[in-house]
Amino acid sequence: MTLSHLRRALTAGLMAALVSVVPARAETLDKVTFGTNWVAEAEHGGFFQAVADGTYKKYGLDVTIVPGGPNENNRMLLIAGKIDFFMAANTLMSFDAVANNVPVVTIAAVFQKDPQVMLTQPDAKVAKIEDLKPLTLFVSKEGMSSYFQWLKSEYGFNEKNVRPYNFNPQPFIANPKSAMQGYVTSEPFAVEKAAGFKPNVLLLADYGFNTYSTLIETRRDIAEKKPDLVQRFVDASMIGWYNYIYGDNSAGNAMIKKLNPEMTDDLLAYSVARMKEYGIVDSGESLKNGIGAMSDERYTSFFNKMVKAGVVKPDLDFRKSYTLRFVNKGVGVELRPSKP
Repeated sequence: MTLSHLRRALTAGLMAALVSVVPARAETLDKVTFGTNWVAEAEHGGFFQAVADGTYKKYGLDVTIVPGGPNENNRMLLIAGKIDFFMAANTLMSFDAVANNVPVVTIAAVFQKDPQVMLTQPDAKVAKIEDLKPLTLFVSKEGMSSYFQWLKSEYGFNEKNVRPYNFNPQPFIANPKSAMQGYVTSEPFAVEKAAGFKPNVLLLADYGFNTYSTLIETRRDIAEKKPDLVQRFVDASMIGWYNYIYGDNSAGNAMIKKLNPEMTDDLLAYSVARMKEYGIVDSGESLKNGIGAMSDERYTSFFNKMVKAGVVKPDLDFRKSYTLRFVNKGVGVELRPSKP
């Protein structure tokens, strides 16, 4: 071997040794902040799951979740540029943003069905939504301005039987001839614990109240200038939801319980079971297009119902409230069991 050959061999050996002992430089993660609209709970589980099991990290994201609450307004933080994404309650919030020139846009709909229900006592003999009309109805202020207007226009309900709902089930429990609003994932559980009976459940979505729910919003400038970041956040979030609903969700639940100790194991299990039973997250359009799916047809249908109910104005350019750019790609559908 010549001197030059020896020198090259030694150099190559030294470089190989250095590669074996020097770790590869860590990938730089994009920092993202996501604000929810309430305290940590199972209804937000897919997002926490994606943080806890490393899904966001796999997509190059370092995600911080900022829980909402009664004294928090994370949507204002989104508008002010303090956070990057926000979890909006339903499509009406998106329509309201357009009406008030708020520069946000919906990029995914985690819940295909709104979890809003009306509960009745077992002896009330309620089989369909029309059977609620003669009962005393406990409805919140927000409910009166939204779904109750649809009940009036679609089914002929009247305010004369409505009483204020203050998120306390006791008036409902005390009155066998009453109905109370709630979420299918929580209030039936609370009533059963407090009263010892299983309430009847009428999911408004199954009777035509077809708003999307648990939407992901971002500012328009982020959607336009950072589409790759937005796509990665949406895709990773949807995989988080598949894992939370159908897989081992212990990591996500542990994170939820740490942030909100009131979330017990039995309540978390109940909420997940009801989301699956009623197709809250995965039904309809999402079965083909993936969790988070949205469509022009669905938005148009709900908009027309809200116009008829007098909730939104007919000249609202509702198509500005959302974009289909980041959804309907079937991301994560392979994670769904053959029989969801």
